[in-house]
Amino acid sequence: MSAGSVLSTNTVGPIIPETVAPRVIYARLFASHRPNLPVPEISVEFRKYANASAQISLSKDLLRIKIADTLASAPEDVHEALADILLSKLFRKPVAAASNRRYRQYLNRHDIRENLNRVRSVRGRKRFDAPSGQHYDLVELFEALNFKYFFGLMQRPALGWSVQISRSLLGHYDPSHHAIVLNRIMDRPDVPRLAVEYVMFHEMLHLRHPTEHRGSRRCVHTPAFKKEEKSFEGWREAKALLKTLMSRAFRDSR
Repeated sequence: MSAGSVLSTNTVGPIIPETVAPRVIYARLFASHRPNLPVPEISVEFRKYANASAQISLSKDLLRIKIADTLASAPEDVHEALADILLSKLFRKPVAAASNRRYRQYLNRHDIRENLNRVRSVRGRKRFDAPSGQHYDLVELFEALNFKYFFGLMQRPALGWSVQISRSLLGHYDPSHHAIVLNRIMDRPDVPRLAVEYVMFHEMLHLRHPTEHRGSRRCVHTPAFKKEEKSFEGWREAKALLKTLMSRAFRDSR
């Protein structure tokens, strides 16, 4: 059965030259992963996703791949690495370290990260509630910490409480939407202010110490980040309070 079936051009990026058409790569790697099976018809579609997402499915005699259009102009070896990753997952095989490393190296390139952040900010939706909670006002917390630790010089990002309670994440900073969102589980009268302040301070440090990318590695908490984090007054006590809080939240969710 022929492997050269469909290549969608539903993409905002440049169309991949025929010499590096992903369907050719998927046909070759499919034969490598499953040498005893005939190569099915292959459909590769580029979609306007908010992230560098990719999906693969096999039904009857059609192998269907959906890839974010932000990856449309990636080099041939990157498409080959992604194809190997997707096919390995499809057939529940371990992903080759070389393929994983090559794909991550590409995503960690400065220009690619910048483009992905721009796309996320335009296409992605960031849902969170207002910063004025029932017990804590995140704007007031931010400004107090800004004055105390950053001389009042840090520009305030968007702030808000999470829409739902998370059992694993106390807060996060989203650079794509320049927003700090705290877990609403802390917006309660029995949660000490020190604990909430520490989480806010931690997320504020992400603005001061951006994630570092070294090859295929991604370092979120750099040595400089960890050093400055300890400047928070009562950080040991705050960490202990949060550990108890999350342990209780996990227990209550069971």
